[in-house]
Amino acid sequence: MIHFQSLAEDVLAGYTITEGEAMQILEYPDDRILELLHSAYRIRKKYYGNRVKLNMIINTKSGACPENCGYCAQSRDSTNPIEKYRMMQKDTIVQGAEKAHQLHSGTYCIVASGRGPTNRELNQITSAVKEIKEKYDLKICACLGILKPGQAEQLKEAGVDRYNHNINTSENHHDNITTSHTYQDRVATVNYAKRVGISPCSGVIVGMKETKQDVIQMATALKLLDADSIPVNFLHAMEGTLLEGTDELNPLYCLKVLCLFRFINPTKEIRISGGREVNLRSLQPLGLYPANSIFIGDYLTTAGQEGTKDHQMLEDLGFEVDYEGDQLPV
Repeated sequence: MIHFQSLAEDVLAGYTITEGEAMQILEYPDDRILELLHSAYRIRKKYYGNRVKLNMIINTKSGACPENCGYCAQSRDSTNPIEKYRMMQKDTIVQGAEKAHQLHSGTYCIVASGRGPTNRELNQITSAVKEIKEKYDLKICACLGILKPGQAEQLKEAGVDRYNHNINTSENHHDNITTSHTYQDRVATVNYAKRVGISPCSGVIVGMKETKQDVIQMATALKLLDADSIPVNFLHAMEGTLLEGTDELNPLYCLKVLCLFRFINPTKEIRISGGREVNLRSLQPLGLYPANSIFIGDYLTTAGQEGTKDHQMLEDLGFEVDYEGDQLPV
């Protein structure tokens, strides 16, 4: 069995772990989870100390999406009775930034359903971003789907710092989850954002009937994409979706997944994202030993933990909120 303390030292020295070592992380004995967490924490501490980055999300346009993603309550095939609305007005988006500021969030994530934004929708968002940047010291991350030519440049000019477009799963498993766009469509959008100077954010959803090999491939793909921020979501299966009733995860396995992402992407922001409350449950605090970032508040169509509880959790752990926003490690 691998000595993970030594492996952590190797990673800090520039070593890239093998697929076999990655599999051993995911299959590590449950009763030795603290050893694995400690090893991952050594890597995390090197680049982020005891700081935790807070992110808040606003769903600026909900439902009526033409895509058929099997995990999503907003997709065209979902029968989940979520609230549906068109793009929010500029003032509402700006008000959301005020809440993010009050919650000491370093990053405000502006999200919209759909394949990609119309020019009118993009104009509303960029206008809001410009006003937010004048009022608050917030990083802005946009997540608007697949971008058309010229749109990334418009976001950059408005002041958007980061663009999120998740790969969601492995290339091999992608068509089992959605067929209305390709895996390469997603990769191309991430690379497009990078080319215009926007920091790339791309992550995954674990628990969608993928194999452990798929999970390893996801973490490796994001290393190759050089995503600066990696949100790790754990499936919260919604009624009326293709994956309704799927319940493959347990808290200890989720912790191993977070450790895996830290070992493979040592310098990157690893964010515990959607589904942490229902999948990590009482072990949520332990997730911040490999990860260094969380969402506070609600997600797109599901409720999150109260912000005051998140702040209390960080205080109890002895971690510090990164009030300076999400500066990338040197």
